[in-house]
Amino acid sequence: MSKGARAGLVMVAFAAAIGIILFGVFGYLRSSPPVVSAVPSATQPNTVNVTMQVDGAVGVGPHPTWVGYWIQGANGQYKQTTLLKVPVNTYVHVKLYEYDSGGPLRNPYWGKEIGTAGNVIVVNGQPVSLVNSYAGNGVAHNFDVPGLGVNVALPGVNGNAKNFCNVGPCNPSEAHNLIQFTFYSGKTVHNYRWQCFIPCGLGYLTGNGGPMQSLGYMAGFVQVVK
Repeated sequence: MSKGARAGLVMVAFAAAIGIILFGVFGYLRSSPPVVSAVPSATQPNTVNVTMQVDGAVGVGPHPTWVGYWIQGANGQYKQTTLLKVPVNTYVHVKLYEYDSGGPLRNPYWGKEIGTAGNVIVVNGQPVSLVNSYAGNGVAHNFDVPGLGVNVALPGVNGNAKNFCNVGPCNPSEAHNLIQFTFYSGKTVHNYRWQCFIPCGLGYLTGNGGPMQSLGYMAGFVQVVK
């Protein structure tokens, strides 16, 4: 084979490799979950409202059986995503419907409510500062934003409930806990990664694969913007 032919094959292989990389990058961008902006409060200054739900199975997309989050947009429609945009220097009031079952924690630390207003959350109308995962229905998940010092333990529901939600988005007529809390977005424009640290990736080593590490499911970003 001549030197020119070899050079041609190298160029073809290089072009093919670049094409594969670009295909993967653009494929990822096309599949990236949508960003939902928090809704400014009509009554409280420097406050935005966010409504979310976490379901045992999202019911849509490439992994319909994975556990994941939905965030409600300004039009009232839920979007299956974990990308939330909030203004800087703002109080973020979250109303979260938790539809998944829970269990005991491997580390009791994740049962503490940290970084919320007063270090408490309100569960079905009752203030809670620590969730005892060995009582009731345990802890299903947590909403943890390390960069903002936030850890919210989400009590689970009874998985044997007659009206247990199996496919999201769920609705308030199905078994759930209503959890409300407020956290401060901080004074810095930044993308803060958030994560559920309660292993819930069934079928993966130690439960930490799959949805646990995937955007749109149990990991995402709180985008703090001006």
